[in-house]
Amino acid sequence: MKTEQYDVIIIGGSYAGLSAAMALGRSLQKVLIIDGGQPCNRQTPASHNFITHDGETPAAIAQKAKEEVLAYPTVQWLDGFVQQVSGSNLNFMVTTDIETFSAKKILFATGVKDLMPDIAGFAECWGISAIHCPYCHGYEYRDAPTGILINGDMSFDFGKFIQHWTKSLTIFTNGPHGMTGEIYQQITARGIKVIETELTKISHQDGYINAVHLANGDKIKLEALYARLPFDGSKLPQQIGCTITDDGYLAVDEFKATNIPGVFAAGDNTTRMRSVAYAVGAGSVAGAMINHQLIQETE
Repeated sequence: MKTEQYDVIIIGGSYAGLSAAMALGRSLQKVLIIDGGQPCNRQTPASHNFITHDGETPAAIAQKAKEEVLAYPTVQWLDGFVQQVSGSNLNFMVTTDIETFSAKKILFATGVKDLMPDIAGFAECWGISAIHCPYCHGYEYRDAPTGILINGDMSFDFGKFIQHWTKSLTIFTNGPHGMTGEIYQQITARGIKVIETELTKISHQDGYINAVHLANGDKIKLEALYARLPFDGSKLPQQIGCTITDDGYLAVDEFKATNIPGVFAAGDNTTRMRSVAYAVGAGSVAGAMINHQLIQETE
């Protein structure tokens, strides 16, 4: 069986991947996008801080982007999951569960998978009222009773930051707070409450929090809960030797190139700046630079 050949295979078809595909499609490059259909913001009701799309659902933005990108005749889409990536610059092989493709360049736009805490109701609220970013969600929860699930000395900087949007703020450390005495005093001096009792449950209505429950039986009214969750990234980039930072992200340069020639990465898998707007911008840069390399190396 003949292996289908592409100039670029993009693994991940959300905002970074689609943005890169548009730049490449407009550059007449033959592109295949492979996507498993599980974006990390699939529960989020509205995307914000992205001009011209403020308040639209992430799914609507992605669907419109997909339609626009696939209007370019050299761009194709495949529903599925990649199992293996191998090869080297200008000669990569990408294998799904049913077939193998070849590509001159690879773009990992695989995002991340958030790891949920063992708190009943948290996963159902994630991306709705259990949130990660005040630029994405803070305006909607301004002045609302808000919590932060965090511990250690980083609690002060994040607490001070979120206090800009609401003064009704409580830090839940979910166990011993782990702060130095000085940091703890600075937090409480700002009027931020610190609760060390473990959280057992979040009460909510369709993902919108109304209270959190503690192990001692207390129930605290809340409308939003910020959390910085640990995450897993795709193992595919490591298969081919891509460098992972100490924070767990793919290491890329300003042009979104990894340390492996011909392999690029863009989106949430490369940065703490998790937003639709940022991913779109990163994808556009990656697409342009991949096209530039292809022209320099193959024409």
